[in-house]
Amino acid sequence: MVQIKEFRIIMPMSMEEYEIGLSYTIMKMEQQNTNSKEGVEVLQQVPFEDEKLGKGQFTSKLYHLQSKIPSWMKGFASSSALTVHEDSWCAFPKSRTVIKCPLFSKCSLTIDTVNRPDNGCSENVHNLNSEQLAAREVEIIDIASISRDYWSKMISAPNVDLSAFKSQKTERGPLLKGWMDSCHPVMTTYKLVVMDAPIWGLGERLEDFIIAGERALFLACHRLCFAWIDEWYGMTVDQIREMERQTDMLLKKTLKKPGKAGSKHEGKRKTLKDEIAVVGSCT
Repeated sequence: MVQIKEFRIIMPMSMEEYEIGLSYTIMKMEQQNTNSKEGVEVLQQVPFEDEKLGKGQFTSKLYHLQSKIPSWMKGFASSSALTVHEDSWCAFPKSRTVIKCPLFSKCSLTIDTVNRPDNGCSENVHNLNSEQLAAREVEIIDIASISRDYWSKMISAPNVDLSAFKSQKTERGPLLKGWMDSCHPVMTTYKLVVMDAPIWGLGERLEDFIIAGERALFLACHRLCFAWIDEWYGMTVDQIREMERQTDMLLKKTLKKPGKAGSKHEGKRKTLKDEIAVVGSCT
């Protein structure tokens, strides 16, 4: 059975700040989780234009994170089969991400994101039909909260108490009870996670497990996005793009993956339209 879960993550920042802050946070987390044996490998980063999303940046990555895979899954799969392939089409304020794993080739995981300058009050930003709305489960994530489940431990993100944190540059924080209803500026990232694992005897367990993993990743990433605000506040999009190029080279060097000539700017890539034709659109 296909599971549809919408996570609403409210952030104490403007839309423009969030675009910069999230990019910075993702790069820093990738660096922290990459070593000579495992980590994130950037295959391609190029501009794209799509009739649905508009203009943006296409990114293709491989995640070699076998040590974070649970033992029950390692028992029947090789490390290469557990490598995760992520394709992402980001055209802020919207994006689509498609995640695949060789071991579960029949499964599909898509994440559609819409960002809005509100505090999570928009009810159908993904334009779902009545059937999809009936199946959708909504959860508001408070970045000031702390999770102690399996995935939060595996992500190993730095622990920051946002109820005691205050930004020196912006003087925002601490995030105390009720902050989501009173903070300014404020914006919300609406993430629609659609997971389909048509595997007899394992499908529902796998769907629950993967969605829980995405939730933990969303929480950790957005907690750090605010906790690191004094590091990225004031940066420009051009500075972020240059950092992405430098991070790409650093990750390849750390993982000891030789870069291919022209791999970042040449060659045919799948468009968002091609990918939707394969996995199906959830909006």
